[in-house]
Amino acid sequence: MSYRSALQRLLSLTDFERGTAGQVNPQRRYDLSRMDRLLERLGNPHLQVPAIHITGTKGKGSVSAMLSSIGQASSLKTGLYTSPHLHTFCERIQLNNEPISEDMFAALVEQIWPHLEAMNASDPDGPVTTFEMLTAMAFLCFHQEHCELQVLEVGLGGKLDATNVIKDPKACVITSISLDHTQVLGDTVEAIARDKSGIIKPGAVVVTAPQQPGALRIIERAAARRGVKLVNVANRYRATMVECDLDGQTIFVAGLDQEYRIRLPLLGRHQIENVTCAVGVVEEMQTRGGGLTIAGMIQGLAQVQWPARLEVLQRVPLVVADGAHNPYSMRVIGETLQDYVPHNKLFLIAGLTKGHDGDGIVEQAAKLNPALVIATQSRHPRSVPAAQVAEMFRARGAKAIEAPTIEEATNQALAHAGRFDLVLGIGSLFVAAEMREFIKGIPPELYPEIEQPTAQRTV
Repeated sequence: MSYRSALQRLLSLTDFERGTAGQVNPQRRYDLSRMDRLLERLGNPHLQVPAIHITGTKGKGSVSAMLSSIGQASSLKTGLYTSPHLHTFCERIQLNNEPISEDMFAALVEQIWPHLEAMNASDPDGPVTTFEMLTAMAFLCFHQEHCELQVLEVGLGGKLDATNVIKDPKACVITSISLDHTQVLGDTVEAIARDKSGIIKPGAVVVTAPQQPGALRIIERAAARRGVKLVNVANRYRATMVECDLDGQTIFVAGLDQEYRIRLPLLGRHQIENVTCAVGVVEEMQTRGGGLTIAGMIQGLAQVQWPARLEVLQRVPLVVADGAHNPYSMRVIGETLQDYVPHNKLFLIAGLTKGHDGDGIVEQAAKLNPALVIATQSRHPRSVPAAQVAEMFRARGAKAIEAPTIEEATNQALAHAGRFDLVLGIGSLFVAAEMREFIKGIPPELYPEIEQPTAQRTV
């Protein structure tokens, strides 16, 4: 099977992430029983590799990347499963922090597909989804490649996420919780925390980032019910940024017994609390035989790669892309810009995705007082039209123009920006991904059957 054929099969399934449903009706009961049955057909590969499970609203991907890098630096063969991808589906399944090959991706689809077809023919819970298929592929890959650790980022929520079929993770991490995906998870931080706390399992240590009081109460109760140790990094660690430049930052972390000086090639104040979560996991696993080492932690954090998160794409004029897609993330960006990326005028490239709090994102972004907003839209089928994004900014007093593609928006921003100005792409991870493709010359992986009609290129 070719890689393109594998993608076509994958995208024929129900895909809630992209808002497409193949040939089936997505309105049906959703739980983990279908995922359990699929994995049982595959020999339960998800139960064969020690796991760290990460959820949260902001930072779960960064913490996952950090822990994967630490695992590799600790001499553990490490599998990493994250979503969504920036440029290719292969990025979602990584071995020692490298995406699997197209051939391996296609082989996994081919291996699982007969089991999927047999299930879809008669399964009472409806057909397997795209995300469930990808999750099964990750589990099977990590088992067959003899991984010694699998780092699993939750796709959405926690309790009913396909990754939550694992039984006894070594550690569970809950990063900062704020309002996002409210139509699915609930419209309060307490409701969202309740869903995300569903990943907590007996026998695991739970590490939580600093949380709002209501969310923290829910997490504390869930940990107590399951009889597990809860490590609240807000109480355990004191962390400060010592210095920073456009290549990263140096962070000092003081714990109960040790102090660490950590070099991190990621920008932003929010990464400081993400680092403390990673430190908390490593210290706890030191006492539980998890294989992560302090030396591996220092080395792994210094080498971590997690693009499109306050990523510097160009120096003059300065171009930065961030996948911020909720109001909390935008507020954090606003609080950190001057410290980490000093500049004169600000030019925003802004695109939104349906299903997120677009009004809240725009409200926070407008507070940055941009000299100009170039409203645009990504190829993603759920992207908000550029004209609508522009009107949202104008309603808040910002000067906004429209560009039909990310490439054109970037060119317009660069034409306006001076040597000491900042061009910042925000509002969607898909906007950040397309900015990276344009500036770095990365060939895009396109899906013509489901993407915006403006896309002209194919794989």
